[in-house]
Amino acid sequence: MAWSIADVARMSGVTSRTLRHYDEIGLLPPAWIGSNGHRYYEEADLLRLQQILLMRELDLGLREIQAVLDSQVDQVAVLREHHQRLLREQGRLETLVRTVGRTIAELEAGEEENGMAKINRPENLFEGFEQSRPEVEAEARERWPQAREQSRQAAEAMTAEDMELWQREVTAQMIRLAEFMVAGTPVTDPAVQAEMDAHYRGVCRFWTPDAAAYKGLGQHYVDTPEFRANYDKIADGLALYQRDAMVVYADARLS
Repeated sequence: MAWSIADVARMSGVTSRTLRHYDEIGLLPPAWIGSNGHRYYEEADLLRLQQILLMRELDLGLREIQAVLDSQVDQVAVLREHHQRLLREQGRLETLVRTVGRTIAELEAGEEENGMAKINRPENLFEGFEQSRPEVEAEARERWPQAREQSRQAAEAMTAEDMELWQREVTAQMIRLAEFMVAGTPVTDPAVQAEMDAHYRGVCRFWTPDAAAYKGLGQHYVDTPEFRANYDKIADGLALYQRDAMVVYADARLS
């Protein structure tokens, strides 16, 4: 049995335009193309699409997905691995739900200390959040050893209040940048570049990159899953958008 591209789009929620793109890049070619030029998909293609969507849910890029699909032999083994990863993510999200629910309950309980709501066990605020992996820290030390040491020293000199304020500023800036991206604002726009100037000055609180290092930092945001996931949780594609904006800024201001 075969299904038309319209049928597949309806069943999967993937647009026909996206399916055509997957065909053009060789990720999901149709089983055959009819005399009318329409694409038709068979069961094996639907299973491949399911795997693509699963890996997209796990924040893999299209090139990474292509490599995985081209190298796989046992479909059941691959699906079982995805299933295990999803179960782990489900467990993490359930922990986060409990963490946030517990925080809400404690804040609503109204117990105060120095005019602010009191959290009985502060360490519980962070249960379930993803932490940086050791290999990411190792990569940073290898690529930018001097900058990594300068950053470590600067961070250690910050108070908890300073660090919290800085994290809020970073998040607010990411949201502003996402708004520019969603609005279709070019990365060369003065308003976007003003955000990059603020971003660069924020980086300089920890270390001072030259043009090449600043571009490398932008690419690091894209290539490192933890960084990219943090950006893409705010808006899909934000890491790429910021990287491109950082390249423009580096060429114009740091070269």
